[in-house]
Amino acid sequence: MLLEINPENPQPRLIAKVAEILTNGGVIAYPTDTTYGIGCSIFNKRGIDRIYVIKQREKKKPFSFICADLSDVTRYARVSNYAFKIMKRFLPGPYTFVLDATSVVPDLLVTKQKTVGIRIPANRICLAIVRELGHPIITTSANRSGEEPIGDPFLVDSEMGNQLDMVIGGGMLPPDSSSVVSLIGDVPVVLRKGVGDVSWCG
Repeated sequence: MLLEINPENPQPRLIAKVAEILTNGGVIAYPTDTTYGIGCSIFNKRGIDRIYVIKQREKKKPFSFICADLSDVTRYARVSNYAFKIMKRFLPGPYTFVLDATSVVPDLLVTKQKTVGIRIPANRICLAIVRELGHPIITTSANRSGEEPIGDPFLVDSEMGNQLDMVIGGGMLPPDSSSVVSLIGDVPVVLRKGVGDVSWCG
């Protein structure tokens, strides 16, 4: 089912409806500041398993997740002073920052190195959903592994809608990826160059 939400002023009634679906174990597609993503509650193990099947992705590759704001991040990751300054400068924005995980994060989302990937996209719809839900949601591009991300919500619905509980339409988006930057050590390390500027990295 495709549900269109105003990207500039997301309707609270519709956001609450989406959050209810997530609370009840649903898996959705939604807009970010790069392209469309697929997600569920980070505490929904069955939903995460469903996303692996939809994506046809290897289980050894954990998913990143979206937090509502920087104060939310500190619950799920250990953030040094220098990492906080960088995140405050660039978020919300098209970045995934890799940090050391806290014990709150489900094991399914933690790498062998005990790290997590965290996003705060500059998109009012997905941030409103996370705030209404009360905790992070999984974020992974709306495509099958190895294929191009999909920026058209109607195409997401036609290709994946039968495997999802809802597709949220928030306008056309470019098929872009976030830049992935590790903030584990003393200097930022670029792991993937996407649309987020990484010229500031060492």
